[in-house]
Amino acid sequence: MTAGESYRSPLLQREGAVAAESPDAGVAAHYGEPLREQRRLEEGVGFVDLSHRGVVRVSGPDRLTWLHSLTTQHLEQLPPGEGTTALLLSPHGHVEHCLALVDDGSAVWMHVEPGTAPRLVEFLDSMRFLMRVEVADVTDEIAVVWEPRTDGPTDVLSRQAADTLRGRDLFLPRARLAAYAEQAGPPAGLWAYEARRIAAHIPRAGFETDHRTIPNEVGWLDTAVHLNKGCYRGQETVARVHNLGRPPRRLVLLHLDGSVDRLPGHGAPVTHEGRDVGFVTSSGRHFDLGPVALALIRRSVPVEATLLADGVAAAQEVVVPPDIGLHVRPRLRG
Repeated sequence: MTAGESYRSPLLQREGAVAAESPDAGVAAHYGEPLREQRRLEEGVGFVDLSHRGVVRVSGPDRLTWLHSLTTQHLEQLPPGEGTTALLLSPHGHVEHCLALVDDGSAVWMHVEPGTAPRLVEFLDSMRFLMRVEVADVTDEIAVVWEPRTDGPTDVLSRQAADTLRGRDLFLPRARLAAYAEQAGPPAGLWAYEARRIAAHIPRAGFETDHRTIPNEVGWLDTAVHLNKGCYRGQETVARVHNLGRPPRRLVLLHLDGSVDRLPGHGAPVTHEGRDVGFVTSSGRHFDLGPVALALIRRSVPVEATLLADGVAAAQEVVVPPDIGLHVRPRLRG
């Protein structure tokens, strides 16, 4: 097995590489200078190794119609080369998978959270029925890397979408990963990539989600949900909350007190006036904004309130408005 719990990227052999922790084990958290790595990415230099992520390929003439019927996204007429994001929901509308996908004209390629590809393939296979599709876990063959640019030639499939952080994902044959790294410029670790993602308000499955998260709570309506398409599993919940507004929880960006030399971890409590009101989903040190975090909190928490994230004072920046719905939409940062 090339990628999985025991996976270790060849780029971890580079000087200064420090391995990330689960669920991102197997790739580098940083290469010795995380803030400098982040600044280089902002300048369009380098790349990020995401080769621990799972990759699934769906081929066959019915692939787009079939995925359209299963997911939150409008995929029937997806042009080759146009990237997008789709969600698979439970019957009750809770997020189960986030699919970062692109079609190459003969197959849909998608990358997913580390370790989730086998479960995704099992579900998709169970839904094939008489459709002319083939589903394959190609994680062993294909590695994902991210570049902070969208121009320049590439001979591999690339994906650009609203959630690719003004860059592009590359689906790279694993055998070429080391050679690619030699010519692609200095690498940046996941700490730099995650700080960029947090500042852009982009949710990540398994971080900004738990077992009861619905897309309306975390800002996925603009990037991963098409609100004017046919039925799919979980649609009733999404539509009802959208039409009525006011989802149970809302995603916020927290600007943390920089005088405290620690970051609250995933799942750390967020409190207001001594009461638990939510939890930290992701945190990082941004080269410009300082220490920041995303958190999922109760809709009823006043937007102007100062919160405590694991005891660290934090000012809110609204990502998902409390009254989000048919007439109020979130705005993702570029």
